[in-house]
Amino acid sequence: MAGLKERFQAFVNNRWLVFVAAMWMQSCTGPGYIFGSISPVIKSSLNYNQRQLSKLGVAKDLGGSVGFIAGGLCEILPIWGVLLIGALQNLIGYSSLWLIVTGKVPVFPLWAICVLIFVGHNGETYFNTAALVSCVQNFPKSRGPVVGILKGFAALSGAILTQIYTMINFPDQASLIFMVAVGPTMVVFALMFIIRPVGGHKEVRPSDGLSFTVVYSVCLLLAAYLMAIMLLEDLVSVSHNLITIFTLILFVPLFIPIVLSFCEGHRDPAEKVLLPKPYQHDAGNPEQDTREHEVVSSEFKDENPEEVDSLVVPEGQKRIAQLQAKLFQATAEGAVRLKNRKGPHRGEDFTLMQALIKADFWLIMFSLLLGSGSGLTVIDNLGQMSQSLGYDNTHIFVSMICIWNFIGRVGGGFISEIIVRDHAYPRPIVIVVAQLVMAVGHVFFAMGWPGAMYIGTLLIGLCYGAHWAIMPATVSELFGLKKFGALYNFLNLANPAGTLVFSGVIASRIYDREAEKQARQHHIQSHISGSIFSGMLAADESLNCEGSICFFLSSMIMSGFCIIAVILSMILVYRTKTVYAHLYGKSC
Repeated sequence: MAGLKERFQAFVNNRWLVFVAAMWMQSCTGPGYIFGSISPVIKSSLNYNQRQLSKLGVAKDLGGSVGFIAGGLCEILPIWGVLLIGALQNLIGYSSLWLIVTGKVPVFPLWAICVLIFVGHNGETYFNTAALVSCVQNFPKSRGPVVGILKGFAALSGAILTQIYTMINFPDQASLIFMVAVGPTMVVFALMFIIRPVGGHKEVRPSDGLSFTVVYSVCLLLAAYLMAIMLLEDLVSVSHNLITIFTLILFVPLFIPIVLSFCEGHRDPAEKVLLPKPYQHDAGNPEQDTREHEVVSSEFKDENPEEVDSLVVPEGQKRIAQLQAKLFQATAEGAVRLKNRKGPHRGEDFTLMQALIKADFWLIMFSLLLGSGSGLTVIDNLGQMSQSLGYDNTHIFVSMICIWNFIGRVGGGFISEIIVRDHAYPRPIVIVVAQLVMAVGHVFFAMGWPGAMYIGTLLIGLCYGAHWAIMPATVSELFGLKKFGALYNFLNLANPAGTLVFSGVIASRIYDREAEKQARQHHIQSHISGSIFSGMLAADESLNCEGSICFFLSSMIMSGFCIIAVILSMILVYRTKTVYAHLYGKSC
């Protein structure tokens, strides 16, 4: 009985179980990505124009990005407490919006609805922060894959929620808002006591690489399956029973990674490879007892001089010579200055205030604002973009961009990890490529060619996702893990700042201007034809724009800003070459 209890306790405290639970939670708690599906019903029910709808989108993005409170609470509350607050915010915000849209309560003024959307979507910051802080601490040696997978499932949640909505077969589109209010809340309540740091920083297993390969395979399988059933449902008529079966099968791959927990829990303890000696436990050394409870905050700690003392003499001398050679090289390159500097160096632990005075941090911030902000503008306006080009079913494009977003996050984390591990080259080099491709994607949306919606959705989704797999991992490498929650949530402000400019100021104004031009033309044509009724109908449709002209200019502007983001990212790559060479460089 005691042995069974120990095995159960080991399973509950297994870092892979925490990771799988975080994947489950992220896959159902990203309602912001289906705003393109719920925005048309909000627009029609409340009689909003595009500019008013863009304000709601900016409020949503601001709510999903202002995570300072979530980051701060992670330092004083248990993780389950943080998740509970987020779940309550999600329930209150979106359920109130549903009551307003369905007419069950009087319509609130625009600013009040913005507040409700802000509160509801702000709950997502608690989910993201709790999942990332827990799993990055549990897997400090695999930050790229961990961040990419978790952020990827957050992006995929839009497609998963849409598929569940299709399965339940609600009577109206407003019910999707109700499902967004209730579904994520129930999932968080079920998993909030599992997701937490469990001390994974104390060990690394040789099989971790294989385990992450299995998880990547499951991710790709899930995305491919979801894409296949989504296209099938769009192209042919599928019975409701078959849709139900498709949706239930959708969740089967998520059980596969649980096997990793059992496999790791039953391995021979001799397979464990502890991190360098300073992090091992030695009952006879009280200093090491103290260090055992510290979270690894920087890769530089692997270079601790005490590690040299634990080696045999010849190996220790060789290691000393290697460290001296690295020091001389760094001095020659200007990475180490002779005069003392206040504050930490890149690669060590920074507070938020210390990071805010560093040029690298602001390069990351503005690169995200231009690249990620323009991508999120497309995601928020995808419903209107597809309608302007004559597509009736907007859900297909919202689901597709969620899937490509997911693949971009998972793939971005995987590719960037290869670059830093195998080549010791700066991780942001992947962002340079992504932003170049994103510029091309905006051009496809601008031109409105046949099939351009599918290609543009593919390119923007992949590249937007890559941003949020790579940049958080980059921040943890350059500025440490100790205050990662605060740093990550500050970076999230790039999203609402970008959409405020691109969507709230540029895209919505251009859309409404073109819609007014088309309304005047319809009005003139109706007078020429002598039909008063046609003139009244045209007036009623004055806020709808048709054709590629609706988003042509705004898409071209965003494409240009993506090129500027490429330049900023290249500067960041140049500035951090020495840091990454020191973090991941292999000894000769």
